[in-house]
Amino acid sequence: MAEQLPLEGIRVIEFTHMVMGPTCGMILADLGAEVIKVEPITGDNTRKLLGSGAGFFPMFNRNKKSISVDVKDPRGREIILKLVAGADVFSENFKSGTMDKLGFGSEALSKLNPKLIYVSHKGFLPGPYDHRTALDEVVQMMGGLAYMTGPEGRPLRAGTSVNDIMGGMFGAIGVLAQLQQRARTGKGGEVASALFENNVFLVAQHMMQYAVTGVAANPMPDRISAWAVYDVFKVKDGEQIFLSAVSDTQWEILCKEFGFDDLKADPRLVTNNDRVKLRDWLIPELRERFKDFSAAELSSRFEKTGLPYAPITKPQDLFDDPHLLATGGLTPVTIAADNTGAGKEIETRVALLPLTLDGERLQLRNAPPKLGADTIDLLKEIGYSQTEINQLRDDNIIRTQLQH
Repeated sequence: MAEQLPLEGIRVIEFTHMVMGPTCGMILADLGAEVIKVEPITGDNTRKLLGSGAGFFPMFNRNKKSISVDVKDPRGREIILKLVAGADVFSENFKSGTMDKLGFGSEALSKLNPKLIYVSHKGFLPGPYDHRTALDEVVQMMGGLAYMTGPEGRPLRAGTSVNDIMGGMFGAIGVLAQLQQRARTGKGGEVASALFENNVFLVAQHMMQYAVTGVAANPMPDRISAWAVYDVFKVKDGEQIFLSAVSDTQWEILCKEFGFDDLKADPRLVTNNDRVKLRDWLIPELRERFKDFSAAELSSRFEKTGLPYAPITKPQDLFDDPHLLATGGLTPVTIAADNTGAGKEIETRVALLPLTLDGERLQLRNAPPKLGADTIDLLKEIGYSQTEINQLRDDNIIRTQLQH
């Protein structure tokens, strides 16, 4: 990697929690920005989530600093305003109106710092729905994604926080665009990203399918596939594997490799579109032919011939994926078992951004911060004396790592 990361020198003040806002900040931080995460005295509630939420904080808050401040107190708000005065970006993902009540709305902060880029991550862009409380699952249901994911009559959310993560990505893209615009004009600007609109973008291909064909898209389990051989097969010992042959050339390779001369010679199966029309017959036929093969043998033979295939992998299995390990897609990190920074620590690996710059991955520089880890340093930087810091801590206006 070059000596200087692309966003070095950019300071981001982050008022976010959960996934969407933190994803935006993580991307900017990985690109080199100094991202200062503002947390309440008790810490970001995301630190305390259990179950499927236990991975949110350690995944989306790396490479950031933490300052713990009671922003409901005027002295706490003053600290944030002093930080914003020298910042480049302010990022938030709280309910509409929350930042305005605290004095941290876009209009107020742009008067304080005209060069500031203000990015908001919301459930909906301004309009008839913007008063609603949105979650990833809510917009998946109302935006067509759950309908497309589950079988007919059984809407099913996607298996990860797709809108939160992708919405944060679009927030970061907007920030990068506004930074470029600011370089030309000298003025800051606003960015808005929203879960619902993000979800609509994800399903827009199915909207266009309807526009082009006049036929509504079926849910993915019941869809008419664009490719004849493109499915999960149950094979020897109950194992499962995804196998595909998406072109006429791949179909010929498949038939040759497994000795399916009769299928290759069948005049009903000459082209992919021919095979798609007979998919209801062809897939069961292939299931019967593959059922006595082991997943390992099928993997080997598909790999050898260059045919697309995939094992059915669980997320925890990816920690040991040979490709990720060989290419540096995972990097070691030490995280707190309870996400608060106190108690037991865990040595593990975390996925890096799925891109390279000049052939290299953007690296982990700092593990997710302990609560208030950078409070003292940041306060000193903006002019607070140690005596003032001690008083603020004694009055429970700030929290520092020394309190743990």
